[in-house]
Amino acid sequence: MAQLVGSLRKELADSLSSCKVLVVGAGGIGCELLKNLVLTGFKNIEVIDLDTIDVSNLNRQFLFQKKHVGLSKAQVAKESALQFCPTANITAYHDSVMNPDYNVEFFKKFVLVMNALDNRAARNHVNRMCLAADIPLIESGTAGYLGQVTVIKKGLTECYECQPKPAQKTFPGCTIRNTPSEPIHCIVWAKYLFNFVSSVSCSCSQLFGEEDADQDVSPDMADPEAAWNPKETAAESLASEKDGDIKRVNTKDWARSIRYDPVKLFNKFFKDDVMYLLTMDKLWKKRKAPIPLDWHHLEKTSPQEVSGGGGLKDQQVLGIWGQCQLFRHSVETLYSQLQEKGEGAELVWDKDEPAAMDFVTAAANLRMHIFSMNMKSLFDVKSMAGNIIPAIATTNAIIAGLIVLESLKILSGQIESCRTIFLNKCPNLRKKLLVPCILDSPSTNCYVCVSKPEATVKLNVHKTTILFLQDRLLKERFGMVAPDVQIEDGKGTILISSEEGETEANNNKFLSDFGIRNGSRLQADDFLQDYTLLVNVLHTEELERDVEFEVIGDAPDKAPPPQANQEEVNNIANGNKESSKQSTSAEDDIMIVDSDVEEQASSSSAAVATGATKRKHFDVDSESSVKRPRTDQSMTPSDDDDDEIMELD
Repeated sequence: MAQLVGSLRKELADSLSSCKVLVVGAGGIGCELLKNLVLTGFKNIEVIDLDTIDVSNLNRQFLFQKKHVGLSKAQVAKESALQFCPTANITAYHDSVMNPDYNVEFFKKFVLVMNALDNRAARNHVNRMCLAADIPLIESGTAGYLGQVTVIKKGLTECYECQPKPAQKTFPGCTIRNTPSEPIHCIVWAKYLFNFVSSVSCSCSQLFGEEDADQDVSPDMADPEAAWNPKETAAESLASEKDGDIKRVNTKDWARSIRYDPVKLFNKFFKDDVMYLLTMDKLWKKRKAPIPLDWHHLEKTSPQEVSGGGGLKDQQVLGIWGQCQLFRHSVETLYSQLQEKGEGAELVWDKDEPAAMDFVTAAANLRMHIFSMNMKSLFDVKSMAGNIIPAIATTNAIIAGLIVLESLKILSGQIESCRTIFLNKCPNLRKKLLVPCILDSPSTNCYVCVSKPEATVKLNVHKTTILFLQDRLLKERFGMVAPDVQIEDGKGTILISSEEGETEANNNKFLSDFGIRNGSRLQADDFLQDYTLLVNVLHTEELERDVEFEVIGDAPDKAPPPQANQEEVNNIANGNKESSKQSTSAEDDIMIVDSDVEEQASSSSAAVATGATKRKHFDVDSESSVKRPRTDQSMTPSDDDDDEIMELD
């Protein structure tokens, strides 16, 4: 009879007490996981997290208390976990796992790594470090009531990057500035407005926050759809010089000169700028034209209209005059905050700052009203503006428990019995909430875990700069941290060096300046990740609008939409059917970024409803990614899938 230590075999219990494991992330899942590990018998644990504790964490990250707000999550999690098991040896790092100090040699000292992260870049990095160190990684995630746990092992399973994940949802600037058709467009515009306001000449300036030329909110005269002549139509604009004193110069200087007068700001953004848009008459031939708002007119016609509907305050949808009052109050509060900070001060938008949230809610709703969309409650706007799906503490606890169960299989030498396990919101046809699936084999098309990673990229070599290649393509798209790039031209021409200052002079030069053309090959090395990628360049001048490059072989973001009935299309308010309906949910517009909302559980409610045994991997930075078709065998649950008990040893 096997000797037991508690509920575990002695050999396994001894292994737990002697092995060293790394936990990356000390948020919602990380807190539950750290507690589970010490109570299961793990004695040597290292935990790393760059974040500090916020009051909003306290409802679900139970290792933290109010007195800990502002302190390091990793350090406080360590101290709290030691109260469960004082003999455990826990090392905490208040740092980013992407710091070069945590290199391949650092990862090699662990038997197992467990991820509890909140962003794709860090997940990609840890995935590559574990592949380079050849150690197992347990990846996990939750989104509301959904959750997922999976195991990644070099050469045995898919890595985290085997399946392409769609980029975070973005919107063309001209849509945000000229022709919004969905509430999310207006919310993005309002967030830009908080920080950034530009003049007609695109000379950016700040209203409350830091300036960024990419987040312009003024009418976009370069919109090719408008195809208008400003000189011919300038006389048509009835923009008020009296109310707003609009000269379309540096907006923050102008705002300061009027002492952030809410009425003048209101008439500029919701009257004058809208009337300016109306002069672009070609935009409104197939769209419902916006309707400008005038503060003084509204004050006379709707002074009694404050709110609509009952229920909780944050879930009420204010009337148009209520939104005006909210706008005025929030501007006055933000202006007083600027004055308290002193000359040259800036404010940073924060969804948990009431005045900032009120400003975005009011500004977004006023713009929705102008463009014939139903307005939203503060609760709905906050969900979309903060990119939040509510984190459920119970979901985190279930997923953390599953991580430990999978780790026990690995430490028992039974990695082949590990599974990807999905937590459903509703039972499937077999009446299961937990659905285990066989791990997928590595993808032969993966540009990370194959023996010789290679990718083909379509771009315009005459318009793509070296800095863009480094930041947007290699770092952002391919997840590198410190790339070194050379041209495979027989000379080894260096384009980018990770050594500071060595190739800085190349930054603003174009690829074509270095002789790069259609068919050229670039070798990109990231020595921190022990990763080399060969990039094949395909030159093209026919990329779609707002598309700067295209990685060949990427999965599409979504299937082609069904054809709408033409009669329906004609009745859509401002080109969008949903905008004409009252919404009580922000789920269509959100991207999950909360520290408890992790990247790998499915967001496909359809899969849950139909009882599918395999769901798509989901990604917190975007909508559901596309999963390749599976064979009939892999779609069929194995015999042990029918059992609720998973054998551990």
